[in-house]
Amino acid sequence: MSQRGSAVVYARPQGWLPPDPDDRRLRPMLGRDWDRYQRMSHPQVRGRFVASRLLLKYSACAVIHASPQDVELAYKPGGRPYLRGLDQIDISLSHTEGLLLVGLTRRGMIGVDAELADRQMLSAGVAKQVCTGAETRMLDEVPEDGRNAALVRLWTLKEAYSKAIGQGLRFPFSQFGFGPGDRPVTVQRPNGSPGTGEEWSFGTYTVDTAYTVSVALQDAGFGDTDDTAAETMLDEGLLDALIETAAGVAA
Repeated sequence: MSQRGSAVVYARPQGWLPPDPDDRRLRPMLGRDWDRYQRMSHPQVRGRFVASRLLLKYSACAVIHASPQDVELAYKPGGRPYLRGLDQIDISLSHTEGLLLVGLTRRGMIGVDAELADRQMLSAGVAKQVCTGAETRMLDEVPEDGRNAALVRLWTLKEAYSKAIGQGLRFPFSQFGFGPGDRPVTVQRPNGSPGTGEEWSFGTYTVDTAYTVSVALQDAGFGDTDDTAAETMLDEGLLDALIETAAGVAA
């Protein structure tokens, strides 16, 4: 991240599971997520939840040089996580069976998604629900033995882009699409025409031969943010104004 301004981190959930899932020392680590975590009853759901939050906080804090206990994870409408008060760093989170995925960038917005590479989507009729006309025609041209993998790729790209723009499943997947992977990938309108500019870049990768991972990254065009330390990321002018306001109220 120090060179490119963005990073994607992945891990196995079991490596981030606490020995005691009810250990009270987790409370400052989870912050406001603690109550939500305590209400969960399914062991696997609880484990994936706490492991993903710990990986996210430790990954982010490695970038901003802060303690995980001192960073608050909050959520925007729709559930998109963000680091409260640290807008210079954008984050994204995904998890699937056996894999946790975290994306971080200091250049704009990021979205990540992971799925089992052999997840059967084609036979479940997913393509009819989420693909544009252009994508349907593209899938028809893919050899049958590779068609499901192509659909998994499209799904993860759609998920990653939707997460990056903060829409999740509220933005119908049939209203935007992607082309094949043998060219610079861009968002497309339903008819296959370009839908975004060069500020967006996309990539799909295979992790541990078992997972398909896609990343959507937007470069906001404001240049790089060299200083990502939490202690110095606040604008000095804004900080002075806040101090003056507080002094005026106290007087």
